[in-house]
Amino acid sequence: MKAPVRVGDLRHRVIIESAVRTSDGAGGSTTEWNTVAEVWAAIWSRTADESFTLDRVAGTASHDIWIRHRSDVTPAMRFRCGARIFDILGAIDVEDRNAWLKCPCAERDL
Repeated sequence: MKAPVRVGDLRHRVIIESAVRTSDGAGGSTTEWNTVAEVWAAIWSRTADESFTLDRVAGTASHDIWIRHRSDVTPAMRFRCGARIFDILGAIDVEDRNAWLKCPCAERDL
């Protein structure tokens, strides 16, 4: 798969975040998101859908987010672009060349 992204496509400034779970003191835990890095990205929409869940309509969109290769990005992380949150579903080293990272992502509750 040849990377279709060009450097000029990287026009979105995104923040890579990782989850940190801490005890809430009552036997449970809370999740906080810490910044790992701020990078330039290309965000390409793929699909959109809506469903009726828990007595409300919830929207979901899928995207491919392309960034320059990083070895530390995992599906346990997410991207944030302003108020938009993208859950990372995978991290693909395109052509195994350590040049580009393609991350299929889900944007929820639109």
